[in-house]
Amino acid sequence: MAVERDNGIGMLYLCATPIGNLEDISFRVVRTLKEVDLIAAEDTRHSIKLLNHFEIKTPMTSYHEHNKVDKARYLVEKMKEGVHVALVTDAGTPGISDPGEELVKQCYGAGVPVTSLPGPAACITALTLSGMSTRRFCFEAFLPSDKKEKQRILEELREETRTIILYEAPHRLVRTLEEIREVLGDRRMTLCRELTKKYEEAQQTTVGEALARYESEEPKGECVLVIEGKSLQEKEEEKKQAWDEMSMEDHVAYYENLGMGRKEAMRMAAKDRGIRRRDVYQKLMGKREQPGD
Repeated sequence: MAVERDNGIGMLYLCATPIGNLEDISFRVVRTLKEVDLIAAEDTRHSIKLLNHFEIKTPMTSYHEHNKVDKARYLVEKMKEGVHVALVTDAGTPGISDPGEELVKQCYGAGVPVTSLPGPAACITALTLSGMSTRRFCFEAFLPSDKKEKQRILEELREETRTIILYEAPHRLVRTLEEIREVLGDRRMTLCRELTKKYEEAQQTTVGEALARYESEEPKGECVLVIEGKSLQEKEEEKKQAWDEMSMEDHVAYYENLGMGRKEAMRMAAKDRGIRRRDVYQKLMGKREQPGD
């Protein structure tokens, strides 16, 4: 049995479903969906196709962004009464860029056990397919629709050294690429679309090249953008340039304002500029000994 029924309380099963290819569903997920008492689905009209394909007769109820708080309370109460619930999203792993996290949070608050059945996730599929660095990455999902909030996040991502993963719908792709190029620059990236489907594509390109392509070609299919993070060398060069543009007095004063003594502040300024502390001292003293000082 995939579903345990020996402690009088129900359980929440987070069931990962295919992001395109139905063969990607696991045996464990199919068995669990058949054995639970209720399936909470993001879109029941979408999920019924999956259930019918695998001959799953379990009742469904809707659980989506617009009812997630109240419906989560209802589902938690049912699980406290012994009902076992499986949560599915339209595609992929519940809780990743969808309302599933609210239900999980309420389950933990009420003492209802939760388990996750691993399976497809578009962000991980795209990352492993991208050819970009996979050791460290950040996942931002869809950028906010609010312009100020989107700009704030892009500014944060501009300094990100990890590989960046974003989701985007085809009708917003061109605008998003324009905004990324404007803030992050023309980074290397892999644009993935139609993952696991017949026309799957993973195009290694740059932000500028992808933008040029989709300004003349209509984007099709949900997209995952895997973007190269800023290199540490690039960050160090920008930092050094910022120090070089600052006067020596302001540079030393910066560290003094952080609570450092004069000598330590001079040592740090010298390190930043790649010079000796004696050179910092001489420049400062030379400035002070000029006529009229």
